[in-house]
Amino acid sequence: MPRVSQDHLDARRRQILDGARSCFARHGYEGATVRRLEEATGLSRGAIFHHFRDKESLFLALAEDDVLRMTEVVAEQGLVQVMRDLLAVPPGNGDSPADWLGTRLEVSRRLRTDPEFRARWAERSEQLTVATRNRLLRQREAGNLRDDIDVTVLTAFLELVLEGLVSHMAMGLPAENLGPVLDLVEESVRRHRRGG
Repeated sequence: MPRVSQDHLDARRRQILDGARSCFARHGYEGATVRRLEEATGLSRGAIFHHFRDKESLFLALAEDDVLRMTEVVAEQGLVQVMRDLLAVPPGNGDSPADWLGTRLEVSRRLRTDPEFRARWAERSEQLTVATRNRLLRQREAGNLRDDIDVTVLTAFLELVLEGLVSHMAMGLPAENLGPVLDLVEESVRRHRRGG
């Protein structure tokens, strides 16, 4: 029997994550039954759980994948850009930043109700905090970030704005005109030079 290539395994894993993302976003964690996961991914339960031990492992991998993508954006462009990306593409439009919203909402819900999940998630969420803090430190060194407030406080501020944006979108409130709000958030952390 021929061995399956690593590229094929990686593509299959990506197919599962992409299908699971839409399934979890649409039905929530509990509602994402194995049957629904099979439909969303186009694969059998055997194929899905060959790559992931169980549904929780699949969900954690998906959430970790989203954090990794966000961390990459933060490192290059900052956390406000993650928020802008979230606003830029409507939910349900394939593999878009807005599809992350459903996963993020499920993560938030499970953090409140599941202590074991909270413990497993802490390390993953720290990656985003570290990336945000490092980006802010680089911006401060470049003279672009205000220096009258500790970077830890600025990091917490930006993370709270992100959580507020997620809550706003989760409630189905209008998000089309939030660009100027994000401009204000970005401006509030910038260094203002006198006389110029």
